[in-house]
Amino acid sequence: MSQILVVDDEPAIGWSLRGLLDDEGHDVELAATVDEALGVCRRFTPETVLLDVRLPGRDGISAIPDLQVAAPGAPVIVMTAFGDLDTAVRAVRAGAFDYLVKPFDLEHVAAVVGRALAERAGLARAADAPPAPSVALVGRSTAMQDVYKKIALAAAADVPVLVTGAAGTGKGLVARAIHAASPRRDGAFVTTSLAALAPTALEGELFGRLDGGPGLAERADGGTLVIEQVDEASAAVQARLLQFLDHGEVFGGPAGRDRRVDVRVIATAESAPTRPIQRELADRLGAFTIAMPSLAQRRDDIEPLARAFAAASARGSTPVLSPDFLQALARRDWPGNVRELRSAVEHAAVVAHGGTLRPEHLPAPAERHGRDGLEDAAGGVGAAVKEWAAAARAAFGGLPEPDLHHRALKLVEATLLREALAHAGGNRTATAKLLGLDRATLRTKLRSLGLDD
Repeated sequence: MSQILVVDDEPAIGWSLRGLLDDEGHDVELAATVDEALGVCRRFTPETVLLDVRLPGRDGISAIPDLQVAAPGAPVIVMTAFGDLDTAVRAVRAGAFDYLVKPFDLEHVAAVVGRALAERAGLARAADAPPAPSVALVGRSTAMQDVYKKIALAAAADVPVLVTGAAGTGKGLVARAIHAASPRRDGAFVTTSLAALAPTALEGELFGRLDGGPGLAERADGGTLVIEQVDEASAAVQARLLQFLDHGEVFGGPAGRDRRVDVRVIATAESAPTRPIQRELADRLGAFTIAMPSLAQRRDDIEPLARAFAAASARGSTPVLSPDFLQALARRDWPGNVRELRSAVEHAAVVAHGGTLRPEHLPAPAERHGRDGLEDAAGGVGAAVKEWAAAARAAFGGLPEPDLHHRALKLVEATLLREALAHAGGNRTATAKLLGLDRATLRTKLRSLGLDD
């Protein structure tokens, strides 16, 4: 049997937790304020503490250091109904063992308490650490509460981090949040996307060039290096990145020796990687992994996200979001995730000219990405090919070698390449990825079709 202290000013929660923990065989004491909890500790030695954040007189997080003195070695589990990233970071920094968001599942509470009792060393942190700067992450859904907790834990531990998730979910914001809440916050924050760098220049850009020019890792010395789309890296670059994570060395130039740098690496990758990440690198990066949920997994966050985006886009007073507008947002699928939602809200704010945002101000929904939309498009292509074939037979059928097959393929390929280039904003690496080609093949095709301008 263990002794547990529950500090919460809501009697129903205190009674509920006491009943749960009594059934688990523990001896439970209740307190409604911080002062009352400290008084209990003078006659009762808790082996773990469940502590609410919002309490009369003094908030729970500020009291964690005093409770750790009054109950040495007792892990403190923070409870709150108002979970956000700032609260999670403050709780972990103050020394909280874990972070529970109300309303919580009692079985989950029992599991956390059991783990806390088994690991009484906990995650003690300095209580006087400066507060973390605010970061642009919005949402209080259950999925985001888990992300906030992991950001807080990652910020407190100087290990590599892998952030995964679909495009548009906010992986880059997570990386910034980790850096901003970490002891490296005053150091450099250097970020690069492997998809934006030429494959032949990747290693030099990251780890130093033959002419002695510093790579991005060296520029991030003392801070954080974010490598976006690490799944775009070739096997050779992945091997070099693994070596860097193990030894922290960058290229020293033509006359110098390799030198060590002090860099924390955060990598991002799609949920379904373009290339398989090598097992050794995946294991090294996966020492701490944060999976960003899609917007479909956090639909409760659509309204607060929309309000935040509307406020950020306002040049004067924040636009009013009508109930119909919010309902229209809730009905959409958002395949482009948070990024697509932001674009839609910003578009609506421009169209509304500073007035109330209404459904008619939204852009048309994104094109369907499912099988039905693809089949509809294929039907249109089939009809167009039939029409072209009839015209081509009339125009070229009398020639010794009409070669309709070659003519059709050239026409379709040129159109496809133009569309892919336009979609990728002219980025050849991204275009090659979209088409499933390597860059050399894409370059050859563009040249042969007269599109390499």
